[in-house]
Amino acid sequence: MPMVEVAQVTKKYDGGFEALKGVDLAIEEGEILALLGPNGAGKTTLISIICGLVTPSGGDIRVGGHDVITGYRESRRLVGLVPQEINLEPFEKVLNTVRFSRGLFGLKRDDALIEDVLRRLSLWDKRNTPIRELSGGMKRRVLIAKALSHEPRVLFLDEPTAGVDVELRRDMWEIVADLKARGTTIILTTHYIEEAEAIADRIGVINHGRILLVEEKQSLMTRLGRKELRISLDAPLSALPAVLQGRGLELEEDGHMLVHSYDSTAERSGIARLMADLAAEGIAVRDVSTRQSSLEEIFVSMVHGSEDAA
Repeated sequence: MPMVEVAQVTKKYDGGFEALKGVDLAIEEGEILALLGPNGAGKTTLISIICGLVTPSGGDIRVGGHDVITGYRESRRLVGLVPQEINLEPFEKVLNTVRFSRGLFGLKRDDALIEDVLRRLSLWDKRNTPIRELSGGMKRRVLIAKALSHEPRVLFLDEPTAGVDVELRRDMWEIVADLKARGTTIILTTHYIEEAEAIADRIGVINHGRILLVEEKQSLMTRLGRKELRISLDAPLSALPAVLQGRGLELEEDGHMLVHSYDSTAERSGIARLMADLAAEGIAVRDVSTRQSSLEEIFVSMVHGSEDAA
């Protein structure tokens, strides 16, 4: 049974705006799912509904087998949420802030567990520091510590590295990898495509309130990704020779670069024949390089495609 099950979930606001339009999603225990989508796509609305913060207009949502409406207490107990906004009591100390979050769930005080969480997040040395004296990156760590204080089995990270520098972002990736190793199910929304590419097991793409796809990261990149062969020529070509026409080739850089796009999963790429034809035509090659489509390019093309169809 999936840890999180979403079936035909809709959300329509009083003004008539449909934030979600029949969303289906199943998230397995212990996996990292990255949910990608532009602003207004429905990412935060979906997370808020699963966490019990927003009431859906229709559909069913279960966390750990518990309905988020009829079994609110049981489902909410399993969930930790790290929101986009940093909303912390500025004059409270780190340790007390995290302890208080655990108490909100009616759990007994557990100093050993709180210490473990703070140490894992490199916050133990800051435990007696008022929140207002922390950097933005450290405040985000406190948000994660608060979300982990009641030992959730599912952790939602809504744009967790927004506004932090590259070094802190990579630290966050390590933290997420450690949580996964401990069996935590993680749902991540992000604008940083490289973040999804670096740490996710599966990628979900949402736009206009609909899930466009959910697929294993590597499978998605293999299926939708294209490889590009870039051939640098010794002498520029003013036009493609007849033997090279009709094969999807393009000239770039004023005729100095010949570009061949091909499907990396195809049985034959046509590269060997292309190189042989170049030699037969007396076209001297200076250098050859290949480039694979990034997840960002795949994401942008999918979102633009869905907007054209909308």
